[in-house]
Amino acid sequence: MGRKNESPVSQFVLLGFPDAKQFQPLLFSFFLVIYLLTVTGNVLIIYAVKRDHRLHKPMYYLLVNFSFMEICYISSTVPNMLFNVLLVQHTISVLGCITQCYFFFVMGALENYLLALMAYDRYLAICNPLRYPAVMTTRFCSTLAGGCWAVTFLASIVPIIYISRLQFCDSNEINHFFCDISPLLKHSCSDTTVFKQFFFTMVWIIIFSCFLTTLISYLHIIKTLMQIPSTTGRKKGFSTCTSHAIVVTMYYGTVIFVYVRPMASDSTEMDKVVSVFYVVLTPLFNPFIYSLRNKDVRKALAKVYVENFSVCSNRSM
Repeated sequence: MGRKNESPVSQFVLLGFPDAKQFQPLLFSFFLVIYLLTVTGNVLIIYAVKRDHRLHKPMYYLLVNFSFMEICYISSTVPNMLFNVLLVQHTISVLGCITQCYFFFVMGALENYLLALMAYDRYLAICNPLRYPAVMTTRFCSTLAGGCWAVTFLASIVPIIYISRLQFCDSNEINHFFCDISPLLKHSCSDTTVFKQFFFTMVWIIIFSCFLTTLISYLHIIKTLMQIPSTTGRKKGFSTCTSHAIVVTMYYGTVIFVYVRPMASDSTEMDKVVSVFYVVLTPLFNPFIYSLRNKDVRKALAKVYVENFSVCSNRSM
């Protein structure tokens, strides 16, 4: 079947939110504030864990990895979106679009792996507390986290190389606020049927394998905690993994809707709204969830605030 327009495309137009053109300054301010809060919150968590020796544990080492990943995740989309909101023509080069796809997919896959790894860490700590120090050593934890980063960066090269060799024609308008792979494939002149099957199969495997690992870990955790006779002991056990459970629920609830439901490759207005949650809002909520619900992190942040406030006060005298 032929295309209406076979002329090659050198750049794409990201439509963003065309129905809210009159609110562009408000959207810019909204997303800018969210971006700054997200980066600041995650940086504070990383800094607090680094400064407080009491937090030099596998659980918080994974949290540092997760916070750094969230900074990279939101930075792969929002800065370019903010730049486009200020412009009348929201354009991005084909190479820039493919590059954004790569880093967005890498960070998305990495979030799945880190969430599963954090769930496994809580499973070992609660269900096998005596073996936990021997199994989850700093070296082993670093190896697991480093493996997640390496696997996602290397494995994501395969689909991106394929996409980079595609020819794009027809309309160059992408009905989204960033370059996701699904809407990008709709503008290819090449036959992408086989690649779509490969890509979405890979996405489903990543999402469901990590989700099942997380779910099984929490089922074992709940079973173990319910066997504790002391109410205080059960409450303390649940408090150590509540923050992670909230993050898991928010993330998978939105990601599964976009990428796993039928016809996930069609970009719709609903997809864009849901994408705002897992691309923009979830990275914003995570540092607040982990800091507000974790007593040790709160103490570390308070210590950082007191130390820096004292230094600033002494300098001003």
